Amino acid sequence: MNYKYYDIIEDIRPKSWLSRYRKTTISYLVKMAFFYYTIGVILQIIGNYIVQNAISGYVGPSLPYSISIGLTSGPVEETLFFGLPHYLSGNPYLVLATGVAWSIGHIFNTEVFEITNLAFGNFMFTVPLIFFSIRTWSSGKGWFAVVFHSGWNVAFLASQCISGKSCILIGNGWYFISDVISIIGAVLLIAATYRLYKKKSIQTSK
Repeated sequence: MNYKYYDIIEDIRPKSWLSRYRKTTISYLVKMAFFYYTIGVILQIIGNYIVQNAISGYVGPSLPYSISIGLTSGPVEETLFFGLPHYLSGNPYLVLATGVAWSIGHIFNTEVFEITNLAFGNFMFTVPLIFFSIRTWSSGKGWFAVVFHSGWNVAFLASQCISGKSCILIGNGWYFISDVISIIGAVLLIAATYRLYKKKSIQTSK
């Protein structure tokens, strides 16, 4: 066994996917993040291929890319589905349940709710990310999950906008309302999560 990579090998074993990381340095967390996100990309490619061949006339999601949603979804999703459940319960299985709900919700990331337009690929992509977020929050590095998630969203959003996809800074009508809710929600959820974190830290230090 090469002990230089022992911690990484142990951490990528599926039996460890609900446990804390063996190390929590920034470089180590980046390696773990790319491990789970790479699996997500592979699953997304496979999922899209299967769906396109299994569902006649499948065209995928039809929804303009909202820049404000893209910038705030990282903090909102990480705190709502992982951070708050973690600090409120401390039970990884409960956080797993909320993570599964978060992942399934990505199927409906479309404007037309028909089977030919559902985002099955997005759902497949998020499945391994459930475990990345659970482990990162339980390792006391929730801030890293928020930052990496947000950075990934920004990179993806930028690539879509540059490639000519429909991108909007903030929408009109219902889209405007959802964008504003997302911005306000991000601020409130981060504040609530930080407050719970501080409260738990005080209790732990006693």
